Amino acid sequence: MREVRWTPEEGDGVEHLAFDARADGFYAESVLIGERNGHPYGLAYRVKCDLQWRTVHAWLKVIGGPELDLHGDGEGNWHDGHGLVLASLAGCIDIDIAATPYTNTLPIRRLQLAKGARETIPVAFISTPDLQISRVEQAYTCVEPGSEYRYEGIDTGFAAELKVDEDGLVIDYPTMFTRTLPLA
Repeated sequence: MREVRWTPEEGDGVEHLAFDARADGFYAESVLIGERNGHPYGLAYRVKCDLQWRTVHAWLKVIGGPELDLHGDGEGNWHDGHGLVLASLAGCIDIDIAATPYTNTLPIRRLQLAKGARETIPVAFISTPDLQISRVEQAYTCVEPGSEYRYEGIDTGFAAELKVDEDGLVIDYPTMFTRTLPLA
């Protein structure tokens, strides 16, 4: 098991994440405190991916606020914790939790892009702290296999060069997050 921490580059906050590779997949459990539009919040979440890095479960809880339970089949079909099919997310294999750089790891590892390769994917985007889910388009380009990737938010026009470690965990996410533990 590995533990990492990130701080946002804007506003107060910190995230502490425990990451574990197991025989049946990849697990992350995290707690973070942050702020959105000047309002502080706390968030706990867990994400499970299968051995191909396809997200199969995500649970999020805002302290004193909403909770979200998502179940995926790894093929882009989703339902909530009550069994309700989430048709608007059809085709999304990855999730993107707005408050953390961790969820960039999921497509980076799953796509296994060769140097210079770029892929656009649909993603289940989860805003924080309201935990609203929407389908968005994102693109990832491999700048240097295993160490640097370009992220693009197709709908927003935002782009950043992400440096990652051997597990695909973000080290540096310019203008968004800085890893503080371990540093490399």
